[in-house]
Amino acid sequence: MNIPNNLKYSKDHEWVKVDGNIATVGITDFAQSQLGDIVFLDITCEGETLSAGEQFGSIEAVKTVAEALMPVGGKVIEINPELEGAPESVNKDPYGAGWLIKVEMSNPADLDALLDSAAYEGICK
Repeated sequence: MNIPNNLKYSKDHEWVKVDGNIATVGITDFAQSQLGDIVFLDITCEGETLSAGEQFGSIEAVKTVAEALMPVGGKVIEINPELEGAPESVNKDPYGAGWLIKVEMSNPADLDALLDSAAYEGICK
């Protein structure tokens, strides 16, 4: 299981990479492995301001559909355009090409509620 040290994690299995007040968000390697082959992503929240914990989309895999939840609150400024034609990128490269959204954080203190890699690894066992 791949859990990079430079990211923050939610208990709902999203990861966050912070650059200033912009957070790039995706689902973890653990989450994509539990879902199986991802076939469709329904993320249409660009321009919306959502709170931490709110649903920003859904991830459809062969065997199930899962909610994608905001790990931090803010305005969704970008949805990964590459995923529309290649949702399997989330399975192949969850921390790179498979990112889901970029968020302009409204409250950087939301990051304090997230887990570091060691704590996240603990909830995956």
